[in-house]
Amino acid sequence: MRPEPRAMRPPPPPLSLLSLLLPPLLLLGSHGTAAPPADSLSQLPAPRNPKIHLYNAEQVLTWEPGSLSNDSRPVVYQVQYKYFSGSRWYDANDLGVNCMNLTKPECNFTPSSLSTGFPPHFNISLRVRAKLEDLVSPWLTVPWFLSCWNVTVGPPESIWVTPGEASLIIRFSSPFDVAPNLGYFQYYVHYWEKAGIQKVKGPFKSNSIVLDGLRPLREYCLQVKAHLFRTSCNTSRPGRLSNITCYETMMDATTKLQQVILITVGVFLSLAALAGGCFFLVLRYKGLVKYWFHSPPSIPSQIEEYLKDPSQPILEALDKDTSPTDDAWDSVSVVSFSAKEQEDVPQSTLTQNSGAVC
Repeated sequence: MRPEPRAMRPPPPPLSLLSLLLPPLLLLGSHGTAAPPADSLSQLPAPRNPKIHLYNAEQVLTWEPGSLSNDSRPVVYQVQYKYFSGSRWYDANDLGVNCMNLTKPECNFTPSSLSTGFPPHFNISLRVRAKLEDLVSPWLTVPWFLSCWNVTVGPPESIWVTPGEASLIIRFSSPFDVAPNLGYFQYYVHYWEKAGIQKVKGPFKSNSIVLDGLRPLREYCLQVKAHLFRTSCNTSRPGRLSNITCYETMMDATTKLQQVILITVGVFLSLAALAGGCFFLVLRYKGLVKYWFHSPPSIPSQIEEYLKDPSQPILEALDKDTSPTDDAWDSVSVVSFSAKEQEDVPQSTLTQNSGAVC
């Protein structure tokens, strides 16, 4: 069957109270029913075990193929849909989805934009059948579903956390796009100090959250959850929590000032204790300190020069310096006379000789 042009997509019928009151739990409690053969060509086994996967914006129908006995020819599948308040079935291709001649037991109805796909506030029913050349199977009808009530909301995506001064800055994107006139998201943050009690903060409508009032230099773990509110059908769907991630906060200005003061006081006390210890040791061991700081005897300059330059002839110079010098002396002649001779010698001669001795 050739798909109709995009402009010919059948509009959803007017929303009725009955379509909203239809219990969406039929999606979970029913297993699908196969209609009786419509004509003599209905000789193929019908598909079985249909499942609707509604996660965020994803809308996927899957089923199990019917068993064929020793037939290797390819089987294809056709999917149709209808609204609860209508009676006509439409091909899924009318939604811009190729579910006409499927070779796999799966039809993906996920909308490509906000203006395509099934309206979230309408009950939708699907059916599928198998085709093998000129043979067709009975239709397998899938239970009604309503995206407003049956969708599973996942956690926010692309979560990015930046530690701040005693705070955590959290940025993320919504689980999926929602038309502003049909609904919106609110967000909650579950956080706790490691090995502490869990707290919840929210709701927030912004995708950027500042989690403040935390303790500086502490490790906090957090999870983010989204709540979907559908204004078109007045419902709320809580989402799933994101994975647990942990981050350490930075110190704030008060903590920095306290740290500087503590370091300064600690250094001052350490220096004071060191100075007091040195003063006590000097007083206690005054004599020993005086002995240690007593200046050693000086080395003679000649030996010091020799130690600096052993090639100099210092020893010869020392020998020359220490050799005895010639003493100045006068020649003295001693003349002695006997007593008798002294009487004969003139008195002037004695006086002269006495002067010479002196």
